[in-house]
Amino acid sequence: MADEYFLLVCDDVHHDVVLTDLGVQVTDVVQVVRRLTGLSLWRSKVLAMQVPAIVVACVPEEDAVAAVSALRDAGARAETREQPESDFLKP
Repeated sequence: MADEYFLLVCDDVHHDVVLTDLGVQVTDVVQVVRRLTGLSLWRSKVLAMQVPAIVVACVPEEDAVAAVSALRDAGARAETREQPESDFLKP
C-alpha cells in the first residue's frame, strides 16, 4: 500500500508576541505575562526579565494584537512579529 502525504496550507500567518521593554510598572507587566502564559508568578517574572522575550508564540494575529495591547496597558513595550515562512515549500 502506498503512503499518501497531505500538505495543509493555512492562509493565517501565525504571530509571536515579543516583550521589548518592561517599563516602570514591573509587577503589573509580570501579572499580565502570567495571565497570558499560564506560568507561575516566579516563572513569569523570570521570563519578563529576559527582554527581549517571546511571551506568546504561534498565535493568530487578533490574539497577538490583544496580548500586545494588554502588555502596553500594563506599561510595557511589546510588538507582534510574523513567524518566518517554513522552508518546507521552497524548492
